[in-house]
Amino acid sequence: MLAMVLQGLGAAFLLIAAIGVIRLPDPLQRMHSATKAGTLGTALLLVGVMASGQVDRSSTAWLAIIFLLVTLPLGAQLLARGTYLSGTRLQGLEDDPLADELGDVRDQRHDHAGRDLG
Repeated sequence: MLAMVLQGLGAAFLLIAAIGVIRLPDPLQRMHSATKAGTLGTALLLVGVMASGQVDRSSTAWLAIIFLLVTLPLGAQLLARGTYLSGTRLQGLEDDPLADELGDVRDQRHDHAGRDLG
C-alpha cells in the first residue's frame, strides 16, 4: 500500500512538472518546474519501487536519487545563469534586482578572441 502511494505521488509530481514546462511563460519558470517537481517526483517514484520489494539491489536506486539531488540543482543553476546573461526577459518581473550586479557582465559579450558578440 505504501509503495503504491509513493509511486502515485511520484507520478503526480512528474505530471505537475510536465504541465509546468508546457504552461509557464518563460524559460526560467519552466526550468524551475522541471527541476523541482521533476526531482521530487522521480525520487518518490524510485522510493516507491524500492518499497514494493521487487528490486534486487536498492543501492542502485539510492545512487540514482543522490545523483539527481546533486546534479539537477547545479545544472539548473548553470542553465539559469546562461539564460539570464543571454538577455532573456522574465515574465512578471518589473524591477530586476540583479540588473546592477550583472549589468557589466551582460555588456561584455565578447568571445575569447575579443570580437564583439552583439
